[in-house]
Amino acid sequence: MTDLLIPATLAFRPNGSPYSPQYGDIYHSIVGSLAQSHYVFLQGNRLPERWQGQRAFTVLETGFGMGINFLTTWAAWRADPARCEHLHFVSIEKHPFSADDLRRAYAVTVDDESVRALADTLAAAWPALEPGTHQLDLDDGRVTLTLIFGDAVQVLPALRLRADAFYLDGFAPAKNPELWTPDIFSSLAGLAGDDATFSTYTSAGDVKRALLQAGFEYRKVAGFGWKRAMLVGRFPSR
Repeated sequence: MTDLLIPATLAFRPNGSPYSPQYGDIYHSIVGSLAQSHYVFLQGNRLPERWQGQRAFTVLETGFGMGINFLTTWAAWRADPARCEHLHFVSIEKHPFSADDLRRAYAVTVDDESVRALADTLAAAWPALEPGTHQLDLDDGRVTLTLIFGDAVQVLPALRLRADAFYLDGFAPAKNPELWTPDIFSSLAGLAGDDATFSTYTSAGDVKRALLQAGFEYRKVAGFGWKRAMLVGRFPSR
């Protein structure tokens, strides 16, 4: 893991959508950050249905970004009376935002008051921008957010966990190819629990081939907003 951490730079396009100058890509569709997260990642992984009645459920995400997926998942967990006893959300981020930039981003992108309250809690608990693993215990310890500030290429092979759902949410493969290689998917396969699911905004051909090579099954479904297609799938039980 590199000793030098380069924070993300918060920038906005003229239409108001946040984007990354480092990667030249947007963090979410202009149609809406919360709606996109719910459609692509919760619905794509059949949540909250799959965590209901479970003792614990683990989500592994390949790009934390602004944390919208975590906030949407946390809000869905809180609203579900049949939720799992413990939600563990593990997310890797090479270029994390500062707490102040997160607050600025949430002020213009999070329009749901219940999610905004969780965003304020997250920003208040945000760790120092230092490489390595940072664990945040939330909701009286029933929700654990494990943030790993580092390069997923180096982080994933060293992880020891069993993921029930994968949120594949790096920037587009054309903009950030390092997060979509066969080696990345091979590492994810090694971390997959029985019948683990995945979802991703992309439907690129190279991603499909890398998924199959690593042992994942995928299907193409309608994308979010103006996106024609996206991918969902599973890792078959061993």
